[in-house]
Amino acid sequence: MVSPKQLLSTIESALLDSTPPSPAKKIELVHVIRRSKNSLQNLLSFPVPRGSDRAEVESREVRLPELAIVQLDEQDVQIALKLSDDLHLNEIECVRLLVSANQEWGFLGREPVEILRLAAGLWYTERRDLITALYTLLRAVVLDQGLEEDLVGDVQKYLEDLISSGLRERLISLIKVLSREEPAGLGGPSAERFVIDSRGALVERRAVVTRERLVLAHCLVLSVLVVRAGPKDIKDIFSALKDVAAELSSTTDALKYQIAYGLLFSLLVAFISDGLSTVPEKVSVLSQDASFRREFQGVVMTATNDPIVAGFVDCVRVAWAVHLILLQDGLSGRETVLSASSSDLQNISSCLDVVFSNDVFSFLLNNILRTAAYQNDDEDMLYVYNGYLHKLISCLLSHPLARDKVKEVKERAMTVLSPYRLGGQIEFTHENPKSEQALETTPLPFVSLLEFVSEIYEKEPELLSGNDVIWTFVNYAGEDHSNFRTLAAFLKMLASLASTEEGAARVFELLQGKSFRSVSWGTLFDCLSIYADKFKQSFEGSGSALPEFPEGDAKALVAYLFVLKKVVKNGNPLERRNWFPDIKPLFRLLSYENVPPYLKGSLRDCIAAFLQVSPLLTDIIWTYLEQYDLPVVVRPQASNGSQAMSTQVYDMQYELNEVEARREYYPSTISFINLLNALISEDSDLSDRGLRYIGIFGFIYDHVFGPFPQRGYADPCEKWQLVVSCLQHFRMMLSRYDVKDEDVDSTADRPEISTASQPAHLQKQLPVVVLMKDFMSGKTAFRNILSILSPGVNAIINERTSQSYGETLEKAVHLSLEIIMLALEKDLALADHWRPLYQPLDVILSQDHNLIIAILEYVRYDLQPLIQQCSVKIMSSLSSRIVGLAQLLVKSHAGSSLIEDYAACLELRAHDGIYIENNSDDPGVLIMQLLIDNIGRPAPNITHLLLQFDLDAPIERTVLQPRFHYSCLRVILDILDKLLKPEVNGLLHEFGFQLLYELCVDPLTCGPVMDLLSNKRYQFFLKHLDTVAVASLPKRNSSQALRISSLHQRAWLLKLLAVELHTGDMMSPSHKEVSCSILADIFGRDMLEPDRNVAHTASFLSGSENAGTGTISKSKVLQLLEVIQFRSPDVSMKYSEVVSNPKFRILVENSLRETLTAKDAVYYYSERGDRLIDLASLRDNLWQKYNIISPQQGSLSNEDKLSDVREMIQQLLRWAWRYNRNLEEQAAQLHMLTGWGQIVEISLSRRLSSLGNRSEILFQVLNASLSASASPDCSLKMALLLTQVATTCMAKLRDERFLAPGGLVSDAITSLDVIMLKPLSNGACLSILLKLIMAILRNESSETLRRRQYALLLGYFRYCQHMLDPGVPRRLLQSLFASGQENDETDINRVEKEQVELERSNFATLRKEAQAMLDLVIKDATQGSESGKTIAHYVLDAFINVDHEKFFLNQLQSRGFLRSCLTSISNFSHQDGSRPIELLQRACTLEAELALLLRISHRYGTAGAQVLFSMGVLEQIGSCKALSTFVKGNFRRTEARFVKELAADVDRQQMIVAPILRLVLSLTSLIDTTDFLEVKNKVVREVLEFVKSHPSVFDRALLADLSEADESTMEIINLVVAILSKVWPYEENDEHGIIQGLFRLTHDVFSRDSEFFSAVLLGNSLPSARCKELNKFRLCFSLTSYLYSLVTKNSLRLQVSHASSSMGWQQPSLQLLLNFLSTITGSLERAAEEKSSFFNKIQDINELSRQEVDEIISIIAEKDHVSSSDNTNRRRYIAMVGMCRIVSYCDQLVTLLLPMAEHLLNVVLIHFQDTSVMPPTSGTIKMITNTSDAGLKDSAASLCGMLIPTLERLKLLSEEKTGHNLKVFRRLVGAVKEFAIRAESL
Repeated sequence: MVSPKQLLSTIESALLDSTPPSPAKKIELVHVIRRSKNSLQNLLSFPVPRGSDRAEVESREVRLPELAIVQLDEQDVQIALKLSDDLHLNEIECVRLLVSANQEWGFLGREPVEILRLAAGLWYTERRDLITALYTLLRAVVLDQGLEEDLVGDVQKYLEDLISSGLRERLISLIKVLSREEPAGLGGPSAERFVIDSRGALVERRAVVTRERLVLAHCLVLSVLVVRAGPKDIKDIFSALKDVAAELSSTTDALKYQIAYGLLFSLLVAFISDGLSTVPEKVSVLSQDASFRREFQGVVMTATNDPIVAGFVDCVRVAWAVHLILLQDGLSGRETVLSASSSDLQNISSCLDVVFSNDVFSFLLNNILRTAAYQNDDEDMLYVYNGYLHKLISCLLSHPLARDKVKEVKERAMTVLSPYRLGGQIEFTHENPKSEQALETTPLPFVSLLEFVSEIYEKEPELLSGNDVIWTFVNYAGEDHSNFRTLAAFLKMLASLASTEEGAARVFELLQGKSFRSVSWGTLFDCLSIYADKFKQSFEGSGSALPEFPEGDAKALVAYLFVLKKVVKNGNPLERRNWFPDIKPLFRLLSYENVPPYLKGSLRDCIAAFLQVSPLLTDIIWTYLEQYDLPVVVRPQASNGSQAMSTQVYDMQYELNEVEARREYYPSTISFINLLNALISEDSDLSDRGLRYIGIFGFIYDHVFGPFPQRGYADPCEKWQLVVSCLQHFRMMLSRYDVKDEDVDSTADRPEISTASQPAHLQKQLPVVVLMKDFMSGKTAFRNILSILSPGVNAIINERTSQSYGETLEKAVHLSLEIIMLALEKDLALADHWRPLYQPLDVILSQDHNLIIAILEYVRYDLQPLIQQCSVKIMSSLSSRIVGLAQLLVKSHAGSSLIEDYAACLELRAHDGIYIENNSDDPGVLIMQLLIDNIGRPAPNITHLLLQFDLDAPIERTVLQPRFHYSCLRVILDILDKLLKPEVNGLLHEFGFQLLYELCVDPLTCGPVMDLLSNKRYQFFLKHLDTVAVASLPKRNSSQALRISSLHQRAWLLKLLAVELHTGDMMSPSHKEVSCSILADIFGRDMLEPDRNVAHTASFLSGSENAGTGTISKSKVLQLLEVIQFRSPDVSMKYSEVVSNPKFRILVENSLRETLTAKDAVYYYSERGDRLIDLASLRDNLWQKYNIISPQQGSLSNEDKLSDVREMIQQLLRWAWRYNRNLEEQAAQLHMLTGWGQIVEISLSRRLSSLGNRSEILFQVLNASLSASASPDCSLKMALLLTQVATTCMAKLRDERFLAPGGLVSDAITSLDVIMLKPLSNGACLSILLKLIMAILRNESSETLRRRQYALLLGYFRYCQHMLDPGVPRRLLQSLFASGQENDETDINRVEKEQVELERSNFATLRKEAQAMLDLVIKDATQGSESGKTIAHYVLDAFINVDHEKFFLNQLQSRGFLRSCLTSISNFSHQDGSRPIELLQRACTLEAELALLLRISHRYGTAGAQVLFSMGVLEQIGSCKALSTFVKGNFRRTEARFVKELAADVDRQQMIVAPILRLVLSLTSLIDTTDFLEVKNKVVREVLEFVKSHPSVFDRALLADLSEADESTMEIINLVVAILSKVWPYEENDEHGIIQGLFRLTHDVFSRDSEFFSAVLLGNSLPSARCKELNKFRLCFSLTSYLYSLVTKNSLRLQVSHASSSMGWQQPSLQLLLNFLSTITGSLERAAEEKSSFFNKIQDINELSRQEVDEIISIIAEKDHVSSSDNTNRRRYIAMVGMCRIVSYCDQLVTLLLPMAEHLLNVVLIHFQDTSVMPPTSGTIKMITNTSDAGLKDSAASLCGMLIPTLERLKLLSEEKTGHNLKVFRRLVGAVKEFAIRAESL
């Protein structure tokens, strides 16, 4: 069975949607209504109480249908039984209600009575949904909603079956039953009076039931139009009508009146529709039953005593008479039927006699059509009612009997009333007012008939089209009027007939021609002129009082003027200009005091209508008003003791206070203000800011609006009309005019003085200033406006729905709220100047909190959305000003009601289906913006209040329960859950996602909201990811606004998902589950932690290109990217295409160039933050500028030119509208791409470890990003974002080696998980490179984009640099491969071969696009910004690195780039930039240039170095001032701000000195490799010259303190020593002290103990400590190399022990060398042992226990990479990675220490070979010594004693542990040992 809620939702979705229903919706609709046929046929028929069911409930165990057994407690039982008693409902059904209500609202913590009300409210909600569903079906069939015919036909047939099965009888029965005081109706005496509705509001049960009866009555009316009513239906409806009408005399409930109207029109529609069906194809249902006709004739003609019942019966009588008339017309048209029976004619006649004698039309007018209940009824039903009233009157006036009756009542009316004199000889007489009053109150059926016709066609003027019957009646009714009442009624009818353009033209022609003898336009204007002349003669002649104006003539003129106003207002704009050329007579009577005020009011109202005819008339009307109308003289009130003015002036003030106030009627004042408001609104000159209207304003401010609460009003409508006129004037003053600085300064210090001086004071102040001072001090106008609002929203709603003046009161409330809004926009700027006398408006309002609450509660006013908008806007303004507003509302007990009101307003807006063009007028959007704007304000704020956060506790601890409370949060979640009517609610959906995102990033609300959204009950993230995110975009041509909103919705959703992934608490099971689900949904279910085994890993190593080639289906992340891959719309300023005039084009350019700070700026920021063109401001700005430069052409004297300008402006506005839309779409596209980038980057950065097959995911995203960025449809801004994502993917690909595999679920891990750096295939890599090149070479580019692309390119080359970890020793690699693979297919040689193939393929790909790439990169390297130059040089560096054929080297040479690069280095100066940041950027460029030169030297070896050397590179870098500048320490960044901006200090040595020294060191390779002595000598000379040119660089390095040297300093020392060790042995003199410095450094280093070198001995195993150890030994290697060169090449001989040389040098001694050799030996042993130990542990990693693995992790200092949740396999992986690092380090250390030991051993061996312990013989070269031979022998013996143990240790080194071939090394050790033993023995 379909639930009522589901039934209504399906019906509304199919029948009320703005777009035609899809086939699926049609099928669903038919299916649902068929399943619900029983529920609709037996409408509101529910199971009644049963004893057995009651006993089952009392047993506390109930089995519900389709549910398990429900256990109840005692409270549940009592509530269920109470529900059963109150609602006359079955007990089991009551239990079901309790279960459903608990699911909907939650009962935990609620009182029993609240639970009872919730359950009852749910029941009534289900009833309402069922009734509304039926009404919607009936409405779809009866009213033309543009639905497809086949669908309407299916629904109609379904309804016909229902009605034929007794539905109509059920409707009539329910209308009767529900009105009874019993449980099945309104409720019994003991029943609960209130229920809680779906909004959580407490409502009276009686009101809910009455509303049900009304909808049932509406359904009854519509059912008659679907299936004609039968005799029994007519009798039942008539009986029900009399019963309902009898209740109306004792009630004022508008709903009960509307129910009576529904029953009445059911009969009226039934009679007329049945009578109109008497055609050959159809037969009247009622005419077939003759007995019914006789019986009903008797019943309907029966008199009744109740006047209200009698009036309704009279209405039925006229409908019955029309039915009989239609039957007669139908019968007379049939040939087979005899003439009409006399009885039928008699019945018609008798009915008409009673109808006209009782003046039924007067009852219809006064008791139905003009009542507030009728006017506030459902619009669709009113359309049906008025349509059938039109048919009724048309049929009535078309029948001879009725026409005769009309003629009779017309003649009676003409004879009863006294004749009038209009247009003829005017005689002023004094008639008896009592007799006139008696005549006016006499019932006149003819007058009522005329007014009835007027009322019908005033409401539905389109019914006049083709209605010849009415126009025939007009011709008849317009003849022979002898009194003003009939004439006035006739003219009023003409006015209503002129409500359309066609009707206005026809009425004009009627009165323009001679259709009527005495009724014409000439009569009107002649009468006005005659009276004006007579009054003028009388006033100028005798000077006595003017004669009294005849009331009949005055009222006739009022009716004439009303017709004139409607004709002018609705006439054709082109034709009406020529209708009334002279309007002067309308003004001439305005100044005479004897003219009745209501006639003056009509004259002014008519004059105001002429303002629409032509702009030319504005000045004419102003002129005539100044000439003829009453003046506005603002006189001061008489002060105490002073004489009043002796001369009384009859002006508007006098007429108001002395004439109208006495009569308590104010038509003249109302029309006067309305006319002036209309004239002022047409005034485009705002230069004086309203100063010329100060007199008018003063009159309205002081004399009209000020005392209006104290005045008496005979007609309440006039009271509110007067108020509305004043408020419109005030709103115009505040909205049109601004206060400038000079106005503020001139009035800031002027206090308000006595009342007597007030008018003079007003003459000097602008109206807007006076109003703002009034509001900011709480004076008269402010108090009066608040008095309008203070009764509260409930009182206003009651008056609006029950009083005739309700609509005018509603307008007054709206204007009052608008004025408060305008004042809030201006007060803050003025308060700064006017304090302390004047305060901001929020301060004034805060003096009475009840006023604030009253204003804010108008959001409940759902009868007028404009009022709700104003209330929301005021709330937005006050919430930003009043701190603690939320707490104020809670303390005032208004918080809960406001929460419900805002939620109801938002829900109503989401379901009404009305599209609102202007977002600032959309209540739903305003509420969303209010919530968003208040999120960041001090807590608790309005957002916290309206979303039902707990304000009594910390906000962050709130547990949100949207199902427990009815709030905006509940409504928003419901809106986003259903996403209904996207064409209308697109912005609501968009701002809903944005609101949730902002809540999730706010530190206070993020926790509660994210916990709520991650709840399984909502499944918020995944549901919308599957629906909203990947849905197809609406087409731009058909719905661009929806397309824009849809993109923003996806953007906010993606950003919301990114927040969950970024900040979600992974310790929480719900958040962890949600995050995993999001990742699985985005990247594919098969990508979430798959098994990662050897075979899977091997697929990446194979050459089959399985990886990175799309082996899995397209994931959602790629689908999301495809959504935004479309060409962005054009947003260029191409207005020249629509503006052809050069002069006007200049105006457009000037307007569009103005800044936002200008007052007349044409730009504004939308609610999304887009900078758009304000169309209205642009239009006004253009007209203003055009009128300034072309005052003549801008006037109306040249209509043709003005028309051309108007057309150009319209075209420009259309262009601006398209520009705005396109700009919004482009911004939306970028916004979604930003959201996509965020979720991708966060997923890959923070949640990558949760994914399996990570390289595949990264490749897919990287590949798609590059493809999109290279597309021609991709804009520049999009390319930037896409490149950023691609860069992140590339970085994560490089980091893959350091991440544990996601699928470590097996018992063992493979070593391939550690050593593989590049799991992607060569084909995938080349695909990335090719697309990246295409993206770089795209047509639309920028340096910023290229910088990111260059960074990505560098990352790619770094990724492809090595397939295997270059730091892992080859022996270890071979061993790992052997252990990782069982077959011989995949070995290290094949892997290296693939690496070589990839390098060559990369180079080949680059070479194909080399010219274009080099052009672009070299351009950036030479002409770009400093940052652009820097990265461009690194790109060239990367090109050189992959060059195997010297191609790029030749290209750079041929283009002269290398020469320019050297020139740039030579010209560098620290004074190039005025700021430190600029100098730093230039230094980075210099570093990049040096790196490029160094790359050339390294990549091409001797050839590269030779090229650089031949270009004079040493000379160029030697002349670089940077070297000396940095060394001297002049480059200091002392600015604190600059340091904060960089957040880190860049080592200047590392940036400049080290690269230069590296380059110099690379050039020294020519010394060892060249075969030409001349070249070698040249290189040595230039390097020596470089050293001598920069002695400070080398001196600083040689004198540095090694114990305090950091890593960069150690590198400088190493480079310096390495350079000197290469070239200084060739230097013959040492005037610079280099040798001394080297010897001093050698002595310093070699004399250190082993702890100085070894990090392990100090207990420090961190990689940084091991790196320092390696650097120290590299320094030692350079020093030993230098000593070895001196000994071998320069024949230097060292002393045995420490002693100074004759030249003052402190030479190293052999003893020092042997001590250092011992240290080296210890390091060799330790490194070999550590390498071997970890190597074995790596091979046995899977056999180690968790404790052993943790010990290894502790040893290798990898604890930071392990968390407590990591399993053993992951720990093994981390340990394995760390051990591989250590093995690699140990291998490097051994590789460095072995040749160093060889150098030392060779030095010792040379000394042994050159000198023995015996005294030297002749021919030998003695050592440089000062010791005696005996001392020499002792020292030598001691030296040998030290050497032999060290040699023994070296001899024991194992080749297996060291990983090196030690055969030659051992032979050397043996030779030295042999000499040592021999020497020791001697």
